This record gives sequence, structure tokens and C-alpha cells, in this order.
Amino acid sequence: MAASTASEVSSICSVDKYGFLKTSCESDLVDQRDGPSPETVIRRERKWLDMLKRWEYYTLKNYKKLRTRCYKGIPMSVRPKAWSYLCGGNILSENCEIKYEALVAQSGDTKCLEEIKKDLHRQFPYHEMFISEEKPGQQELFNVLKAYTIHNPKAGYCQAQAPVAAFLLMHMPAVQAFWCLVRISDNYLENYYSPSMEVVQRDGLILQALLKKLCMPAYKHLKKVNAEPMFYCTEWFLCAFTRTLPSGHINWVLGKERIEEEVSWFLCEGVKLFKTALVILIGCLGKSESRKKCPGLYETLQLLKKPPSNVMNEEYLIVNISRLNVTERDFEIEHMRQSLKLKKEKEKEANHTR
Repeated sequence: MAASTASEVSSICSVDKYGFLKTSCESDLVDQRDGPSPETVIRRERKWLDMLKRWEYYTLKNYKKLRTRCYKGIPMSVRPKAWSYLCGGNILSENCEIKYEALVAQSGDTKCLEEIKKDLHRQFPYHEMFISEEKPGQQELFNVLKAYTIHNPKAGYCQAQAPVAAFLLMHMPAVQAFWCLVRISDNYLENYYSPSMEVVQRDGLILQALLKKLCMPAYKHLKKVNAEPMFYCTEWFLCAFTRTLPSGHINWVLGKERIEEEVSWFLCEGVKLFKTALVILIGCLGKSESRKKCPGLYETLQLLKKPPSNVMNEEYLIVNISRLNVTERDFEIEHMRQSLKLKKEKEKEANHTR
């Protein structure tokens, strides 16, 4: 463990209900914020258990109800199974000839394993699962990431997969976390982890174009300070927002339910990554007073890296995502437009080098 982390750990007195370590200066009141009543939680659990039993019916004939229940939040007790079903990880685990345990037992690529080991202590260092090498979390995280590199040697390992895998491990056993990571990496974030990052670049341009449509002042400000989309959206997209909220302290605790709901939305509807990013951008730069505080590139990127708590507030995000004036068709149009634009630029560069 890094020296700075070790010194901070000495002031830790307890663990909050999410598994994050609290410092002595933090109040237990942060664990007592308003949330669903026990009766509401039990009612939602029953609905989700019924829905999981009739999954095919809901996905094919009553998807609207499934989506609505994702928006309301998935109870912690059924979250592992629900997330697995939402992303299709359960199908992979049932049908794949090579099992997770068999992948873990293999030796793996030495270079990938060394890179993984370097990143283990960086993932949620204030969570009880990952606080030290002696805790089971770091070993499980190593096994999940190693298994992925063996399962998909062409993709190998990308640093951005580590926080996603760690977040999954907070909520489910390693075998479920692995298959969910496979689905997220290979389907939801397809080609995001390739060395060229061409898909991330394309999606950044899509985000920029949609921002221009929704909030011209924020768009103009980013252009004025030369903030390219890749400067601010790369970590958001690659990590599926798991690194956006500060971990281990009050802000994280207040946002914890929101990030869990964000993952649920993401697994239910992939475009929520774009919608969440748009709401954050507009929340941070939509008002003139906010833009005045960010006269240059550095200040702007610092703001977007650590958005103010009111922007990351659960209610703010949910309400503004639902109100966002952008349709699936808008995404499709921009996807085609930006893909064609990048294709032409690529062809132009190829012709230039000949």
C-alpha cells in the first residue's frame, strides 16, 4: 500500500454500509440519508424475483416495465442476478465451453499479468475489499482481469477495465463479475479498449455534436478553451462512470445509490452513458457563472473531472436525464455521421502517406 494511503488509513474508525472506510471526522449521519422504506424494498424485491423468473416475457413483451423498474432502482439482494441477466452474462456462463475456474487456472500472458498487478491497489483503495493485498478483493480482481485476458487474448488488458471489474466484485461473486465484465467489454463497450481508441474518439465526437444541439453555450466554451472530447469523456466512457465519483468519503456515500442505478441503466440501455455525460456537461458548463470560473482548459477539465455535488446528486441526474431533449434517432444520426467522418479522415491520411 502507498505511504499516503497508509497514513490516511490510520484515521479510519469504521465502515459504512457500502463497504467504504470512513475517517474519524465523518458523521454516521451519512449512512442514514433518506432512501426507500423497508416495505418498499421488500415490494421491489418480490417484483424483481418474479421478473427474473419470467425474464424472456419481460425482455420480449414487456420491456417498458423492465426499464421502469431499473429506473426505480434494483434492490441489493437481487442486484447480482439482475445485472447478470440485464447484460447477458448469465447466458455466457451457461453456454461457454471454457469455465471461469479453468481460465483462472491457466498461466496467462506475463506482460498482461504484470500490468494488472500494478493496478490492483489503485482500485477503490478506501473500500474494505481492496484496502490491502491481504484482503480477498485484490486477489479476486486479479483473477477476473487475468481470466479476461485469456478469454480474449486479442483485446488483452486495459487499465480502464479494472475499476469496472472492481465495482462488479463489490456486488457479486467473482464468476458472475467475470461474465458481466466480458459482456460489458465485448458488447456494451465494444472496441473501447483497443489501442487505437478509435471507437472512443467516435463516441466523443457524437457527444460533442449532441451537446451542440442541446446546449450551445457549453459547446462554445469547450471549443473556446480547446477541450477536445477525448480530454474529458475518455475516463467516463471507458470506466462506465465508476471513477467519476470520489470514493471512500461523504460525496461517494451520497452518490453511491446513484452510481448503482447508473450501472443498472447502462446495462438496460447503453445510450445512458451519453445521456449521463450530457447532463454532467450541461450541469457544469450550462450557466454563465460556471463558465466564468473556468477561463482556460485546465480549469475546465478540473471541473469536469470532479463535478460539483449538486450536479452529481441522484435526483438531479435522474430528473435531467429523463428530461433530456434527445432521441434514439438523434444518436443513430450522429453515429452514422461521425463514423463516416472518421472513415473519410482515415482514407485521406492513407492516401497522403502513399
